Amino acid sequence: MRAVVTGGAGFIGSHVVEALLGRGDEVHVLDDLSKGTRERVAAGAELHVGDIRDPDAVFDAIRPEAIFHLAAQADVRVSVERPDVDADVNVLGTVRILEAARRSGAKVVFSSTGGAIYGECTRPAAESAERSPLAPYGTSKLCGEEYLATWNRLHATGHVSLRLANVYGPRQEPHGEAGVVAIFMGLLHTGGTPKIYGDGSQTRDYVFVADAVHAMLAAVEHEGGVFNVGTGTETSVLELYEAIQRATGVIREPAFAEARLGELQRSVLDISLAGRELGWRPGHSLEAGLAQTWAWVVQE
Repeated sequence: MRAVVTGGAGFIGSHVVEALLGRGDEVHVLDDLSKGTRERVAAGAELHVGDIRDPDAVFDAIRPEAIFHLAAQADVRVSVERPDVDADVNVLGTVRILEAARRSGAKVVFSSTGGAIYGECTRPAAESAERSPLAPYGTSKLCGEEYLATWNRLHATGHVSLRLANVYGPRQEPHGEAGVVAIFMGLLHTGGTPKIYGDGSQTRDYVFVADAVHAMLAAVEHEGGVFNVGTGTETSVLELYEAIQRATGVIREPAFAEARLGELQRSVLDISLAGRELGWRPGHSLEAGLAQTWAWVVQE
């Protein structure tokens, strides 16, 4: 398969690139390197430095069969402060990727978000649950999903949207809009003190990056739709920190700070639909995923 991975120089994208290369696929990366790095792009993949809002020259030259669209403006704070920038990248960029894909007849697998779309959960959220974004970032991702669904109806395509839970694993840098696993492990490794906001009872669904990648590879074979990608298990911040201490062998009391305004208290995904239709289930326990992540942190 000839594939393009947008954002393939970043955290999740670089793992997608490696998985595709491991299957023997021809892999191209479209990345503006605003967050990703050249060093993250595996040997064997061709890097095209460019913007997803202007993909035509690259796509027309490659004529891809599949596009894994991960490039995005992913900082929730930026989306609140500059919703126009967020929409420009995440909405207009996705539309231009869809049109470039249509010209070459390519299948699109779109990286969306679970927590930012569903909002506060009272139970594991299924794909049919009410969608209540609390920030423009979630709204822009939801808008991207709707464009994929419209293209499927209008052009008889089979594009797939994956609503990812909190993805963690090797190569997630402990800064910027990094996940809490990377932040906590980075601080423990460098002698810092992790900070927990509120009382630490807020929960999230943490999915290991390799499992998220396997879902993307399964999705490219599906006829189209929207699927949750998580574990179906919620873990509180306190429970996560205890698990991280066990995985790292570093025991350190965290600091506590005032709860952040607007932070979700409960976020967990129902992944049964992906199991039925994609034949996908997560393969890593939290403990196993944290161990692999720590092994990467200490060798960097």
